[in-house]
Amino acid sequence: MGKKTRQAKRAADTAGDAAETAIDSKSFEVAARAGYIATGLLHLLIGIIAFQVALGQSGEANQSGALKQLASTPGGIFLVWAGFLGSAALALFLIAQAIFDWKNLDTKKRLKKQIIAGSKALVFAAISVTFSVYAFGGTGNSDQTARSVSSVLMSSMAGSVLLVAIGVGVLIAGGYHLFSGVTKRFEVNLVRVPHGTAGKAVIWLGRVGYTAKGAALTILGLLIVVATVRQNPEQSSGLDGALKSLRDQPFGPWLLAAVGLGLICYGLFSAVRSKYQKM
Repeated sequence: MGKKTRQAKRAADTAGDAAETAIDSKSFEVAARAGYIATGLLHLLIGIIAFQVALGQSGEANQSGALKQLASTPGGIFLVWAGFLGSAALALFLIAQAIFDWKNLDTKKRLKKQIIAGSKALVFAAISVTFSVYAFGGTGNSDQTARSVSSVLMSSMAGSVLLVAIGVGVLIAGGYHLFSGVTKRFEVNLVRVPHGTAGKAVIWLGRVGYTAKGAALTILGLLIVVATVRQNPEQSSGLDGALKSLRDQPFGPWLLAAVGLGLICYGLFSAVRSKYQKM
């Protein structure tokens, strides 16, 4: 082994040790747990807007609509910055965990853990980017962006295939959340949940919240697939469009109100989850 190779190996080992130390750092863990509070706040606001839309009021029941509303409230920009920093810290924590924290597992289990941690890291990285847009004074419309991207992808066969794959992925995520809500699968990721009424309330929030988010993601995934098959990018309109399409169905306002309340529960659960989530 040459000198440069040994130096590179030592540098890699040093970086690995530093990352593992960071994972075990209490302050880093506290910052990462704030990411769950950030996503909880986001879902809480989306749920409130969805419920208001079900009552006939206007609003964007998506991430951009929620953050636009939050940023416009007195002191809201500080919460936007906190959400950005918290979700970014959680994304970094999960990336480090995916790379360095599964050395004692066999290859199959390690790969599974890495895929799960990596997927979660991508989700929270995307959330941090959304927060950052408003933290730095920008604005956006996530549904308009979804339509624009869909239009570009639908212009080619490869793009259409990719868009269908994305829709199927969203459907799978929706099915996972529905399954987790119905079976309480999410409990395996919680530790030190209190006994008695408090613990039952946490689990109840999780069941209702996961089920509602699963329903919203399922509708969104179906819309993406149907819009691609019909070559109609206007139908691929993001979460706001998915929820408003639910409102336009028979008994739609009641269903949308139920989903809105469920997303509020998911938001509250995510905030509570910051304390009990396995890290």
